[in-house]
Amino acid sequence: MFHPILIQSHDLIHPWQPPIHKNCIDYKVLQHAETPTSEDSARVRGEDLSTGGKALVLKFRDAQESDAGFAIFVMSASRQLHAKSIKNEFKSKNVRFATKEELAELTDGLVPGSVPPFGRPIVDLDLFIDTSITENETIAFNCGSLTDSIIMSRADYMEVADPTRVFSFSK
Repeated sequence: MFHPILIQSHDLIHPWQPPIHKNCIDYKVLQHAETPTSEDSARVRGEDLSTGGKALVLKFRDAQESDAGFAIFVMSASRQLHAKSIKNEFKSKNVRFATKEELAELTDGLVPGSVPPFGRPIVDLDLFIDTSITENETIAFNCGSLTDSIIMSRADYMEVADPTRVFSFSK
């Protein structure tokens, strides 16, 4: 059984935490037992699975001079990736998950499940958000570890995240 411990908002400043503490945005930080799955995370947070923001690092395009072809895709944790939508959106032939090694290299050592749902300047990758994120009033996500979560309003998240593009890529 997981037992979350609520930390006063704004007390925990993690290296992967977005600059929300500087923007006068209200949010909650939770420290909890390690949560290897989205279902575990939702349970310890006391939130519905659909409010979870699942951040996936995907390779979906051929590398350019300044681009390794990877980006962060964020969708509701209750949804599944629809790779064909990404292929169609970017006219790409292949879409795949970053390997553990690639993920660690791209994110300075993060492990699957700990990637925060933010692109530049937090993680040096483009950020794409699925329309499923806009269906909830709040978003909850792991932020740099499997034991730290942030819960905030979806509107504030969208403002701070400043995604490259929002489109539908889940089912």
